[in-house]
Amino acid sequence: MSQPYNQPKPGGYNPYTSPTPGGGPPFFSGQGEPHRGTMILVFGILGLVMCPILGVIAWVLGKADIAKMDAGRMDPSGRGNTQAGMICGIIATVLLVLQLGAVCCYFGMIFTAIGAAGVGNAGGL
Repeated sequence: MSQPYNQPKPGGYNPYTSPTPGGGPPFFSGQGEPHRGTMILVFGILGLVMCPILGVIAWVLGKADIAKMDAGRMDPSGRGNTQAGMICGIIATVLLVLQLGAVCCYFGMIFTAIGAAGVGNAGGL
């Protein structure tokens, strides 16, 4: 027969019990750092919309915070916001690199055209 509702499985974790005193799942002791998920999410969104360098910051902070959450040193309740902000940061960083590449190609073509025009006129002098 299966276990009745609200009864722990023998030797297992019961998801129906109240959370631990620290407020997190059982692997978090409650003595670690608070999460920065909301801040990282805001940085990631702003990196996509306004300032791409904030996307790089969101990616770096998000990666560090996920590692701390996995190690049990940070409150894991903000994991979803942290992951979303980190993904937005990754996308913003990729777009930043593509934009910088396009700007470099643009200026390269301009300088090549100026150089080619200058070489043609120099022979006639």
